[in-house]
Amino acid sequence: MESKRSSFSGSIGFVLSAAGSAVGLGNLWRFPYLAAKNGGGLFLIVYLVLALTFGFTLLVTEVAIGRNTRHSPLSAYAYLNKKWAWLGIFGVLVPFMILPYYCAIGGWVMKYCTVYLTGRSLDAVEEGYFGAYITGVSQPVIYMAVFVLLTSFVIYRGINKGIERLSKILMPVLVIIVVIIAAFAVTLKHDDGSGMRTGLQGLRIYLVPDLSGLTLKGLLKVLLDAMGQLFYSISVAMGIMISYGSYLGDDNDLVKGVSQIEFFDTAVAFLAGIMTILPIYVFMGREGMDASGPSLLFISMPKVFQSMGIAGALLGSLFFVMVFLAALTSSISLMEAVVSSIMEEFRISRKKATVIEGAIALIIGVAVCLGYNLLYFELPLPNGTTGQILDIMDYISNNILMPVAAIGTCLLIGWFVKPDMVIKEATKNGEVFRNESLYVLMVKFVAPVLLSLLFLKSIGLM
Repeated sequence: MESKRSSFSGSIGFVLSAAGSAVGLGNLWRFPYLAAKNGGGLFLIVYLVLALTFGFTLLVTEVAIGRNTRHSPLSAYAYLNKKWAWLGIFGVLVPFMILPYYCAIGGWVMKYCTVYLTGRSLDAVEEGYFGAYITGVSQPVIYMAVFVLLTSFVIYRGINKGIERLSKILMPVLVIIVVIIAAFAVTLKHDDGSGMRTGLQGLRIYLVPDLSGLTLKGLLKVLLDAMGQLFYSISVAMGIMISYGSYLGDDNDLVKGVSQIEFFDTAVAFLAGIMTILPIYVFMGREGMDASGPSLLFISMPKVFQSMGIAGALLGSLFFVMVFLAALTSSISLMEAVVSSIMEEFRISRKKATVIEGAIALIIGVAVCLGYNLLYFELPLPNGTTGQILDIMDYISNNILMPVAAIGTCLLIGWFVKPDMVIKEATKNGEVFRNESLYVLMVKFVAPVLLSLLFLKSIGLM
């Protein structure tokens, strides 16, 4: 067993590791869709304001809890107040539930990476290709298992030799690929007979606020969509930021680190919009911009790449490599939150804890993959959708457990532990914590109200 708690070697390792967690599939397949649906620039403005207030509040709170307690997500809340120990259970249960199905999706990404890197990109645009793949029995399980093993290998190697070292390599590579694809997207043009469409026209749709027909109800919808995307994007209420915060050295600037994480996450999400919305608009028109989630990544984007000719095959390869890197860094953070809790609770080594969690994730991941074939069923969910095993796990973790955990965290810090704990933790080396009064207002009143609205929306009551 590790006798001393591991720590990042410096602020760069912490920021890149945490940013790797925050930059995930949601940035790539949900942010662009919501931006296009909610008035382009209007959504971006609302999102940015929320990131600087709502998002910062949640992030700095969880990182401060981690560094102050030096405990895993499971025990950190009990360390602060024993009556709130149940929040620790939520903090481990969420990543425990998400990891298996995230690895299943990671397997889908690996499959498409393989298809593009081996020169078989035309296969990906065949009618029904994606559906035929995920409903297959063996291939999804194999790719999911490889993804679990890759994630486990990084966690097995520890904080410095595993998570930090890999993040310092993968995150810069990911950003470079995103910038290259986004820059290329701006130069695109296509004429399908109905008129010339260009990347610059798509960029205008993406950036210029569309206020036509905007009502108070419509503005509230934009607010809720932006808040939901931000909440699920920055890796709060998953135990991750508490876990990573516990590895952050006391001499590191906590507030600066949190701000840099938000910058990374928001910048990649913004660029993801450019590299998906623009090509889809150019080659498929406005109607193509309605795609989101798996259909955006695995159906719409391959069709766009095919329309580009030879350049599309290369760009598609870069795109799916980038998506793979984003998925891997996020799955690593999910497993770390669980493994650190197992280590602390059962007093076992990192290697044993990783093997245990990896095996559990593998078993559940198999069930998730088989949920599209041998174990297929349909269950109506409270939000009006119909789900299989993956959708049910996603609904419980994202729509119920995460909002409740976040609300509980705000109430605990705002009213019982008091916001001074976070402020003192963030300024212990003389750093400046700007807008202390705004933080107190947000964590005690505004954030709990906004999170409650999000919770009601997520369970179908709004």
